[in-house]
Amino acid sequence: MSLYVHHAGDPAGPPVLAVHGVTGHGLRWRPLFAALPRLRWIAVDVRGHGRSPWAPPWNLERHVADLVEVLDAEGVGRAAVVGHSFGGAVATHLARTAPDRVGRLALLDPALGLDPQDMLHAAEDTRADVTFPTRDAARAAKAGSWAGVPGALVDAEVDEHLEQRDGAWRWRLSQASLVAAWAEMARPAVVPPAGLPTLVVPAGRADYVSDDWLAACRAALGADLTVVPVDAGHMLYLERPAEVAALLREFLG
Repeated sequence: MSLYVHHAGDPAGPPVLAVHGVTGHGLRWRPLFAALPRLRWIAVDVRGHGRSPWAPPWNLERHVADLVEVLDAEGVGRAAVVGHSFGGAVATHLARTAPDRVGRLALLDPALGLDPQDMLHAAEDTRADVTFPTRDAARAAKAGSWAGVPGALVDAEVDEHLEQRDGAWRWRLSQASLVAAWAEMARPAVVPPAGLPTLVVPAGRADYVSDDWLAACRAALGADLTVVPVDAGHMLYLERPAEVAALLREFLG
């Protein structure tokens, strides 16, 4: 198995595969681990991030294949899958590619079919080397971009995801893989396969989830789709962990 996996919860509980977004890592899900301890959490560091291999390819097909490999290695035939942002895109493509492996799908402010011009700007911005002279400088930058996230979770992010490399403090990820991810998010949007119970949780103070995509989901899924917006920014499960955990508890059973 190539991806690094963080385990939490009850090893005998219902398996949940958790897929983070761009710049993330598997331990970002810790607030949900704590809130939903009866689940068997299988939280990956996506390729190019954290402690997983950073080597390409970084396309959606490779990310999906990585997740199937994780499920095989964990001995899990079928799991609920929770994805945030780009992780929501990966999770949706997993459900379409290997529908027998996904029992339920929860998408937290998923990032699919985003505007190509916006993704070009994001990719150009991402090409710059991101370094910090001190840990405090890195923390201040993260706190500034994570408005609404409690300080303790910002501290945890720095502790897990910041490292000293090449004479500076850097996030533990490949900048090149981020450029590829923005490109993948500009691909035409797809929807979960018919018959798959799906929860979509748009962030009310972000603009990743379009009305057109939600309409396409409703057309494909009908009564199998549940949409519950949360009044939060894009990092909704860190800003409103109790609210998001309650939604997942009800949806995952």
